[in-house]
Amino acid sequence: MRRVLILGGGFGGLAAAWRLRAALDAEDEVILVDRRAHFMMGFRKTWGLVGAAPLEAGQRPLRALERHGIQFVQGDLTALDLVGRAAEVDGARYAADAIIVALGAELAPETVPGLVENSHNVYDPWAIPRAAEALRAFTGGRLGIGIFGAPYKCPPAPFEMALLIQGFFAQRGVSATLEVFSPLPLSLPILGESGCSVIDARLAEHGIGFFANHKATAVEGREVVFANGQRRAYDLLLAVPPHRAPAVVRQSGLTNGGPWAPVDPRTLATKFPGVYAVGDVVEIMMANGKPLPKAGVFAEAMGLAAAEGILAGFEGRASAARFEGTGGCFLETGPGEAMLVRGEFLAEPGPRVELTEPSRAFFDEKRAFEAERLKAWFEG
Repeated sequence: MRRVLILGGGFGGLAAAWRLRAALDAEDEVILVDRRAHFMMGFRKTWGLVGAAPLEAGQRPLRALERHGIQFVQGDLTALDLVGRAAEVDGARYAADAIIVALGAELAPETVPGLVENSHNVYDPWAIPRAAEALRAFTGGRLGIGIFGAPYKCPPAPFEMALLIQGFFAQRGVSATLEVFSPLPLSLPILGESGCSVIDARLAEHGIGFFANHKATAVEGREVVFANGQRRAYDLLLAVPPHRAPAVVRQSGLTNGGPWAPVDPRTLATKFPGVYAVGDVVEIMMANGKPLPKAGVFAEAMGLAAAEGILAGFEGRASAARFEGTGGCFLETGPGEAMLVRGEFLAEPGPRVELTEPSRAFFDEKRAFEAERLKAWFEG
């Protein structure tokens, strides 16, 4: 009997679990570990924020995987022994023949003084109801959407959020000034200046300001303090907090002292034999020297490649599977339309990425993206 331990029940973990379960013998164990009881598509947070759709409609219980032969262990991962290929969950040790680390990115708002006390964390699903209530209660003034660190998950999301909130306020007759600020030199650097100019123009068309190269260092009451010495006051602040690999991953030696786990960019293998890492927890550099954006579609493809690597290892052969870095992210422009940032992100000599025109078709594709995966992973 062989055992594979999958740490994390997001895109990468679920894709890997299903592939492994389909290929391994019935007596082999596929165990998925997550501290959460449910899976939820990340972009549903924005829908929940503006009341477009409830968070609960996109949730599925991870325990449902057990009907399909995937064991689920809910608990906190307290230690990782990657040399011994074992994990400790709530004090219980699970040894395995192979491990996939798919724990995603940890949100770290506490690393920015005053951020926790003076903003709403719109990347934390548990904080969305409170943030949504603050939006509904907002009667006017200046609203800021702050990107407090990079890289962060789903790069288009803050700009999508600004456009959808602007539409939300327009429907309610609320007069507000919306602004987005970022430490990055461009709104979406992967697109270059020409692509970013399209996004910036759309924001400006809707009266939304964008401030690049604005690294926030603290929040003091209603004021955001920037590294350049500037201050800006907001009546309501929505925050995309700094991201980092979870503490248990950093403590395991997987990140080599850095913020993210380095992996082979094509196989997702780590420096530990039989251990793979996928999704937002990893860092893969593109040919332009910039990190691959963190997105669910990439995590899914990484999970499949890692699963194939494990299967090949069990069979004593080389894996032919490769992570290609092809995919994209949606950017809703409202109402009922979306753009798509898509391309070949690991192409040589540099990424080949485009921004589409907004259309109803891409909005429908975004909704289908969620529905198809929820059906495949939870209905079988």
